[in-house]
Amino acid sequence: MSRDRDTIPVTILSGSLGAGKTTLLNHLLTGAGDRDIAVLVNDMGDINVDADLVSQNTDLAVDGGVTELSNGCICCELQDDLETAVVRLARDRDFDHLVVEASGISEPRPVARLFTTGSQAAARYDVAAVVAVVDARQFHDAFGEAGAAARRGETDDGARPLSDLLVEQVEFANLVVLNKTDLVTPDELDAVEEMVRALRPDAEVVRTEQSRVDAETVFRTRYDPATADEAGWKRTLEEDAHDHGGEDTAHDHAHPETVYGVTSITDRRRRPFHPKRLHAFLADLPPTVVRSKGTCWIATGADQSYTMGQAGPSVRMTAAGPWIASLPEFEQDAYRRNRKNLEWDAEWGDRRTELVFIGRGMDEKALVAALDDCVLTDEEMTADWDDFENPFPTETGAEYVVVEPTMER
Repeated sequence: MSRDRDTIPVTILSGSLGAGKTTLLNHLLTGAGDRDIAVLVNDMGDINVDADLVSQNTDLAVDGGVTELSNGCICCELQDDLETAVVRLARDRDFDHLVVEASGISEPRPVARLFTTGSQAAARYDVAAVVAVVDARQFHDAFGEAGAAARRGETDDGARPLSDLLVEQVEFANLVVLNKTDLVTPDELDAVEEMVRALRPDAEVVRTEQSRVDAETVFRTRYDPATADEAGWKRTLEEDAHDHGGEDTAHDHAHPETVYGVTSITDRRRRPFHPKRLHAFLADLPPTVVRSKGTCWIATGADQSYTMGQAGPSVRMTAAGPWIASLPEFEQDAYRRNRKNLEWDAEWGDRRTELVFIGRGMDEKALVAALDDCVLTDEEMTADWDDFENPFPTETGAEYVVVEPTMER
């Protein structure tokens, strides 16, 4: 699809930790039709798990994968990196639409401001849509008892609750994707939509499970001029500029760790987990862990890599495919030639665990110690791994639910 203007439309995806942004992004890439889509993914931890999950669905991004900005949020300390990345994309790549997936602790306002207020990026892009992906269960748990969604301000420890970020993301959106509707009752879902519409009356609201949204609903190449002038996100930016006397406020923003008390813990290791002990650990994650995700090496005997994803009370494990090191040597060589940044161990090849835990008030020492208890002992390393009790799937693509919230209808 050729562009009819010099500027490139950009869609900004925001949403809470684990709301379903990456799943939505993958749906957009597979349903893009004749659009050429470039992607930029931001993740809070220093392992960009989301970038790995979407890279297989686009061949347009920088360096053979998606453009990724890690270990921070693009709404503050990575703002300059974001501008550099999108300007480079516009200069070096020919594509029709840019999708920016912000991390779950990023506020959408500073991200949209970059594309609208006198920057190099603003000269090359137009904001086409700001999408908020809302976890319906999480939203109802946060505001359902009160019957209205509102900011609560600082807590006793001086940080703002994450529910304030939910409000910020919805208020700034012009499209709200109410996701995980299967985890709430019909009455609860109606209540969530009513609260969302009270926050952003003119936004389009779509209900969905597994972030399954028609790509045409999300890809808005341009608004009609009259509609664009009235878009909620645009009015908010204009109000910001008026309140600050027209000054650029792109960096007038606090780090989310300070504002919301959110931190991340990264765990890397080259020894596999015992499947039964890892299952027990994942089934009883501390409530301070809001979101966790990554790649696991599990001693299942199948030599499969596994992708773990946790959002609140929901924990799932997916058999992602064989380790490259388990393939015939000629296939290993081909993969390694095409993936120059692949970390390769002399003994174990690409077999490894890389996990990121995101939350508030997490006890890092206790968490790492619990993971240490899950790895194989020296004696278990030499045992037959097929003999271990294993609840996880061994067929590529199969998903296993470790924990899922129950709901009475």
